[in-house]
Amino acid sequence: MSKINKIIIKIIDKYRFHTRYKQKTCRYHPTCSEYAKEAFENKNFFYALVLSIWRILRCNPFSKGGYDPIPGKHKE
Repeated sequence: MSKINKIIIKIIDKYRFHTRYKQKTCRYHPTCSEYAKEAFENKNFFYALVLSIWRILRCNPFSKGGYDPIPGKHKE
């Protein structure tokens, strides 16, 4: 895992820590922040960035949501 990926993961962890008591509004499982963290743990920086941005853009009131793992991940 690259140094930039580790920095991004720490930022995501801080975001999740500070928003842990907010009402959950993500329509997907795993949540968008969990998805982004998993992407940065398992993929290179640019691919993880694209996956994360695409996921955040799809998470909106018009989206059906549901189970959406990162590509290459087996269903639970």
